[in-house]
Amino acid sequence: MVTEKARKPLPPYVSYRSFRAFIDGLQTGVPARIDRSYWGERYSGSTGIQLMTTLRFLGLIDEAGTPLTRLKALVSARGPQHAESLKQIANSAYDFLSSRTFDPQIATYAQLEDAFHNTYQVSGDVARKCIKFFTSLESDAGIPLSHFIMKKSKTSHTNSVGRKRSTAKTDGRTKQNLQIPAGIQEIPSKNPWYEMVLAKFPTFDPAWSDEVKLKWFDAFDTLLKKPGT
Repeated sequence: MVTEKARKPLPPYVSYRSFRAFIDGLQTGVPARIDRSYWGERYSGSTGIQLMTTLRFLGLIDEAGTPLTRLKALVSARGPQHAESLKQIANSAYDFLSSRTFDPQIATYAQLEDAFHNTYQVSGDVARKCIKFFTSLESDAGIPLSHFIMKKSKTSHTNSVGRKRSTAKTDGRTKQNLQIPAGIQEIPSKNPWYEMVLAKFPTFDPAWSDEVKLKWFDAFDTLLKKPGT
């Protein structure tokens, strides 16, 4: 049994496109500290928090948000150097790649799922999102993955998008009985609907499990994108 103390940090599950856009945005200059005052105007509270978690997991910033040498090297790298920098970041962050029992060039998608579950104790939709980010990072870094993994990864992503579109209305109804915690992001109260939701949305608790946190972030994004607000 894995204890909370032994549990490894949850790997990135934010959109890889958002991550790339964030890194590209640093081309104009890397701030002394990456915090909410820097990314708050471009990203929602949940996406911004996920990006910060991603940067820490990849070893690009420290716990205080201070950019590390690896981040500065990635931002300044061009061409082949950029891919090489990403490769070093990926190999360092995802240490299960160094296991002799796992070869990403011939592994199946199920074996990759097992590797994520055994290393990070993730499963279901959380694991799917983590794996999607991982495969996108590996491809961007030029690290070869088996066609078994890439084919299944693309299929899983397509099916997930289809499910989200078909259940969007239902999810909207079930997530209206949630509450946004103070301090995450200010939301303009333009109509009584917000007041009712704010009164019932559960307060974010850092002690929650990683899977519960992910579900809270998804609900929070759904609220921000709610039509007619």
